[in-house]
Amino acid sequence: MMTGNLLAVEGELSGNDNKEFGQTFLDHLILHVRAGNGGNGCAAFHREKYKPFGPPSGGDGGRGGDIYILPTSQLTTLSSVPPRVVGQTGGNGQGSWQNGRTGEPTIIKVPLGTVVRELSRDDPRRAKDEWEAEEDSMHHLTPVEKRDKMRENRWVHYPGSGDVNVDRDFFKDAETSLYKQERERRLARRKKALTPLSLDLDKEEQNSRSPDAPLGTKQHEPTGYLIASGGLGGRGNPHFASTANRSPKFATRGQGGERLSFFLELKLIADIGLVGMPNAGKSTLLRALTGGRAKSEVAGYAFTTLNPVIGVVRVAKDGTFEGGISGNQIYDETQVEEQHFRDRMENGELARTPTRNQVNQEEALEDEARVRPGHRFDLVEDFRFTVADNPGLISQAAENVGLGHSFLRSIERSLALVYVVDLSGPAPWEELEILRNELEQYQPGMSTKARMVIANKADLLAEDNDFAAVEDAKRKLSTLQRFVQTQMIIHEGSDEPYTLDVIPISAKFGQNLDKAVGLMRSYVEEAKEQEQSFY
Repeated sequence: MMTGNLLAVEGELSGNDNKEFGQTFLDHLILHVRAGNGGNGCAAFHREKYKPFGPPSGGDGGRGGDIYILPTSQLTTLSSVPPRVVGQTGGNGQGSWQNGRTGEPTIIKVPLGTVVRELSRDDPRRAKDEWEAEEDSMHHLTPVEKRDKMRENRWVHYPGSGDVNVDRDFFKDAETSLYKQERERRLARRKKALTPLSLDLDKEEQNSRSPDAPLGTKQHEPTGYLIASGGLGGRGNPHFASTANRSPKFATRGQGGERLSFFLELKLIADIGLVGMPNAGKSTLLRALTGGRAKSEVAGYAFTTLNPVIGVVRVAKDGTFEGGISGNQIYDETQVEEQHFRDRMENGELARTPTRNQVNQEEALEDEARVRPGHRFDLVEDFRFTVADNPGLISQAAENVGLGHSFLRSIERSLALVYVVDLSGPAPWEELEILRNELEQYQPGMSTKARMVIANKADLLAEDNDFAAVEDAKRKLSTLQRFVQTQMIIHEGSDEPYTLDVIPISAKFGQNLDKAVGLMRSYVEEAKEQEQSFY
């Protein structure tokens, strides 16, 4: 069974690293990997009683450890991936024909949705390979010193035999053969670099075990995709024995592992992506849809959300969703809710809350009969989908203004997009037009994924029950609907054009969310059916 070193080390970070709720989010980085070097061969001779001059018995070096990359659903950011990864070196050979141990593979865990691209040889961000690194380290040496240094990097001599070996013909023949093999290996590496590695890690690797396997067969853990191979181990001195040289006193060192550079780009995988201007209420909407389980910060200022946050919406057969049965909960600003909870703690209100053992049996049976959020919702759950709360989009975001590409990259893979606009603003249709244009400028055709327009904060338009304010709110909603029907017509492929659904809601008070959730579910089901029919 192959085991590996699971990398969970936070190294020096590069790229976009925003912090929210004490966590570091990273959506792209340059990764330099160096597979393990092979172990050195051994130059030794067999010794036993009455045999003072035995045959050569040096073992071969072990192969260097490979480097794999493994997608996992347990991570949501690239911040746990160190920018430099070095594989484990193979063990050195020993006397009595003992070969060195193979280095264990190193497994780099990355989130689902990570795209891995190998940097080409002409990219200035690429790290130098083992031959280029050796040449740079010897550029200041004289030709004789360079020759001696190259021999030192490639050969292991029996103690006291180094100066004698280099003058013998059989060593020179072995050295010529070694350099020839090295040139062939370098040429093969150059040909391989003509087709750089490219991986789209959008699915988690599953364990495969034959049902006919014998009882007790160990199940191999998934290792992911090989991105760098370890170097071969050096050869012990028995490989150089011949009729002309029966006691070779030299062995080769292990070969260097592959040195490659990759560009890692994280594109979050969510079924529904929320697209809106800063402070449009996307974070509040996500918390209302998930019953407050999504850890998204809510505040009254722009750019509250700096990192994408994914929440899971669970729906029952009758259309009830988990966030809709959380009671008359108000999703206020995060600081306000935290202060309210602290006040309840200080006043001792939570101290009088009955424990599970203090609830009488009748109340317990009645409580079990009701559909409740949390683990009790598992009994009635019929469908679930994910919703991504993305950072706010502003004008010229496609030109990397504001959070720019960091935001747009996170919604690129969503099955469907939902625009979220502030209905209490002066002209929500203008916001909608900006959102659509920015999506098209970043990637032509991205706006065709949009299916719905959520007009949030409808409760602010007539919160004082003013008749004039109510009429003004109706006119504003009617204007938004006319704009969507006339200016937001989607032409996708050969299908008939369609218009977006417009749903007014109040995410803060959880009003009119049932219809929005039902439509989102239909969008996801339709998109997944199309994917299955395509494949």
